[in-house]
Amino acid sequence: MRVSVILTVLNEGESVRAVLESLAAQTRLPDEVVVCDGGSRDDTPAVLRECARDLAPRLRLKLIEAPGANISQGRNAAIRAASGEIIAVTDAGVRCESEWLERLLAPFGVTTNHRAQTAVVAVAGFFRSDPQTVFEVALGATTLPEAREINPQTYLPSSRSVAFRRSVWEAVGGYPEWLDYCEDVVFDLNVRRRFGPFHFVPEALVHFRPRPSLRAFALQYFQYARGDGKANLFPRQHAVRYFAYLVVAPLLFYAALFVNPWLWLLAAVAGLAYVRLPLRRAWPRLKTLGWRDRLLVLVLIPIIRITGDVAKMLGYPVGVWWRLSGQRTRSG
Repeated sequence: MRVSVILTVLNEGESVRAVLESLAAQTRLPDEVVVCDGGSRDDTPAVLRECARDLAPRLRLKLIEAPGANISQGRNAAIRAASGEIIAVTDAGVRCESEWLERLLAPFGVTTNHRAQTAVVAVAGFFRSDPQTVFEVALGATTLPEAREINPQTYLPSSRSVAFRRSVWEAVGGYPEWLDYCEDVVFDLNVRRRFGPFHFVPEALVHFRPRPSLRAFALQYFQYARGDGKANLFPRQHAVRYFAYLVVAPLLFYAALFVNPWLWLLAAVAGLAYVRLPLRRAWPRLKTLGWRDRLLVLVLIPIIRITGDVAKMLGYPVGVWWRLSGQRTRSG
């Protein structure tokens, strides 16, 4: 079976070489890599041409252009241009481990030393935080789950590390081109409804660098929540967040201030529960940091949690308004 790796890029001149070099170093090389450029205005096209030359013959790189395309449109265009029966998807800004593709393909029976599982039509890999700064350590611990936290029956993989048969992509109508963010969540849900859960292979790893600043992170989560609102995703989770911040927290603060000071203890316990998972994830990295950086991570984790929640609460109604006002129909 031919295997195509696809990705879409936009102004990724600084990061796209790393992912392509990691693909050229795979223990199981893809038959081709198709990159769709959505209209980059930096040096991305030049870097892609350099990579096509420098990484040959280990990597057969096919470049296509789709100016103005969003992520879904770019991925669909790349898949249409690909020749593989199996499509593996990754993204600029990541670094694939050398056995990423081999492990991702094993359940399909593509690699010779694994038994094929004929029922497998879609495989979910995994990704880890690849922080370069203390802020990114805190951000990765706060926002990115560990493999042991994943329920394979409900996991919706990021399109940084996923593979599926071309027939699956065709059956669900591809990535939703009307959606600019959370497009992989909608795609995953469509796949799961039609074919059942993804086959989870946490060892198929890519490393992903978190956003470098609080502002960039807030914008990212605003856009994610806006995508949720557009696609009507996770309304219960968003409702719980609004209730916690707009009802429970003010009532607890008022009661602790004016009714019973011992309620501050309850508030402290709730605060610790709020950051328990990020603290557990951060612990292995904390042991490698100096005391000042450890304290900075501990301070940043609740700030990041609150910032992310506020960004989601601001972004979600924007997406809901977009959906209710019929803009999906007008956008095609």
